Amino acid sequence: MQLDIDIPGLDRQFIGGSWTAPSNQNSVDVISPSTEEVLTRAANPTIADADAAAAAAHAAFYRGPWPRMSVDERTENCARLCDALEKRLDVLNRAWAFESGATIAHGEMINSGAGVAVWRGALEAAPNLPWQEARDGALILREPIGTVLGILTFNGPIVLMGMKIIPALLAGCTVVVKHAPESALTARLIAEAIEEAGFPEGVLSVLAADTPVTQHLVSHPDIDMVALTGGTAIGVDVVQRTAPRLARTALELGGKSPAIIGQDADLDEVMGTLCDGASGFQGQVCVSLSRILAPKERYDEVTDAFAERYASFRVGDPFDPETDRGPLAVERARDRVARYVASAIEEGAQVVTGGKRPDHLSRGWYFEPTLLANVNNAMTVAQEEIFGPVTCVIPYESIEEAVAIANDSPYGLAASIYTNDQDLALQVARDIRAGSVAINQAGVSLTQPFGGYKQSGWGRECGPEGILEFTQIKQVVTGTSYLDN
Repeated sequence: MQLDIDIPGLDRQFIGGSWTAPSNQNSVDVISPSTEEVLTRAANPTIADADAAAAAAHAAFYRGPWPRMSVDERTENCARLCDALEKRLDVLNRAWAFESGATIAHGEMINSGAGVAVWRGALEAAPNLPWQEARDGALILREPIGTVLGILTFNGPIVLMGMKIIPALLAGCTVVVKHAPESALTARLIAEAIEEAGFPEGVLSVLAADTPVTQHLVSHPDIDMVALTGGTAIGVDVVQRTAPRLARTALELGGKSPAIIGQDADLDEVMGTLCDGASGFQGQVCVSLSRILAPKERYDEVTDAFAERYASFRVGDPFDPETDRGPLAVERARDRVARYVASAIEEGAQVVTGGKRPDHLSRGWYFEPTLLANVNNAMTVAQEEIFGPVTCVIPYESIEEAVAIANDSPYGLAASIYTNDQDLALQVARDIRAGSVAINQAGVSLTQPFGGYKQSGWGRECGPEGILEFTQIKQVVTGTSYLDN
């Protein structure tokens, strides 16, 4: 496989709004998950690069114009960034396919569809937020929190610009954008868009950094807030590293999301959304509905329907428009999925379909969409986030038991309920302990506040609340007479 797109700055880092020479000559291979071939090499950020980015953000916040601009001025600048990103969506989607294995169709849905809606929604919301209110002898001000480290994941480097980075900028924060090391290509295209948008010096840096550099940034005294999308264990590590200085955190973490199929649900309609909701992007989505809760009387029917659909998925080249599922993004993910499937079998689960590398693919980090039956909710495979193409079907006898099973999890990110009974659907939605519950569909709204309960994190992103997450409140006591004037 040959990289057929131009990527800027492969030998440089983007720090403080400018391309700079790296602090040393270390570079990393960019490997295709589809073929395991090296596509190119990219400069690897170092601790020194991280220090330079944090210092630039700190100086830009405390001495620069960005937090002192009006929200309209910041919105105008962020709109230029959105324009620059949208101009590059075709090449961004292609770069993402090269480095993560996402199909082109998935990229167009997540980035060209959801991504554009998210950041355009933020631009529309920002000027109308209550940045200043007069209340009983005081001005209530919402001010930017400071310098933000935005930690993005390989499974959404583009849409997360709208969910995290643009809201932080609109609030007046300066930002170090920390991409996953597996996002070296998309990170540089995003940096090019930032450069085109023309932010003041220091406001934005972009680093596709590995774990030691990321941990250094999380602990950095110049970082006032860490906004993370990642696994729950990483979230715990972030909290521990920020605790000594009481830095603000916003954490969107893991999930083991349930989908309850009601006794009266039309299974054809269920399959229309739930198959993709459970296994899209090979299950590498935090809100994947990886636990399917089926009525005991319909268990075989549900299992057979899912098995037939999963077995029909075409697994292969993400650039082929006929492909339904590409590879996993990294080799360790493929190996992790295999270990979970093996442990499920040891605990008594049955592989209905999938469970191995596709026979026709000898190279690449591929794994078949896998359906497990005879699963109970106490099994490891039902309790831990796999982040791969593995779906469990769990039986229940009553809707009360289904809700109890849904809530019997350390996570609480997303859920779905499928039923024709509207009152029941709303009651189940209220009873499930999750930050998002969908009725007769799969997925979440990324134009409204989104986040987790329990070990799925805290804080909200998207919608007006996603912008205000990056602010703090100040009261200015003025007296009534001052306000009257």
